Amino acid sequence: MRANENVTNITRYARQIDLIGEEGQKKLGKAKILVVGAGGLGSAVIAYLAAAGIGKIGIADGDVVELHNLQRQIIHAGNLGMNKAESARLFVEKLNPEVEVEVYGNVTPDNVMELVEKYDVVVSCPDNLATRYLLNDACRIVKKPMIHAAIHGFEGEAMTIVDSPCYRCVYPHAKSEIVPVIGPVAGFFGCVQAVEAIKLILGMDVLFGRLLRVDLRVMEFYEVEINSNPGCPTCSGKLRDIFSENYVNDCRVVRFE
Repeated sequence: MRANENVTNITRYARQIDLIGEEGQKKLGKAKILVVGAGGLGSAVIAYLAAAGIGKIGIADGDVVELHNLQRQIIHAGNLGMNKAESARLFVEKLNPEVEVEVYGNVTPDNVMELVEKYDVVVSCPDNLATRYLLNDACRIVKKPMIHAAIHGFEGEAMTIVDSPCYRCVYPHAKSEIVPVIGPVAGFFGCVQAVEAIKLILGMDVLFGRLLRVDLRVMEFYEVEINSNPGCPTCSGKLRDIFSENYVNDCRVVRFE
């Protein structure tokens, strides 16, 4: 039986083993990645990390699948009314039963530190700005890499945070808005996040200190070099814990201890 399982594994991952080798595949199989948000970005991230054979995927989302989600959240077909994290778990089980999945509800200031400490990499795919800042701060405090992406219409951006600069260096505070979305744009940037996560596990170069911006309407790709902000409360080390006051309104850090 074990020999048959080995043959199955080699066959399943044959195309990427040709590129990363069996040792690389073993690294993916031992990796634990937390995906926060199982929406448009998260759908692509979850699908491709599962297909790649990541050992354990944590999926955090407290929302339920609604009809308007299906324009971009393609892993939830047939699961209207179901919790998105549970729906995503069913998708992964069908796509690749070798992958362990653990599901959670919403990420909050009360549980974020416990969650991120369990995983090697955090992929940020939430549908609200407060959670992005929350994940950024928690990941920096416990020194876990975080992969960010955001989209608007035909445009989007992505960056990987492994140290300073962080998300707050780029965006010190939030500007809330209702975001129109073209479905494939979410898929495109979710795929970027999935690739960045795989590269992190394999020890390859990632988008650290670089913000990738893409306008898919005109197919314009460019990078912005990001420098650390000396006044960033997270990168400076002034913020050493998570306080709920920092994740309301415009998400400015108003409490340090």
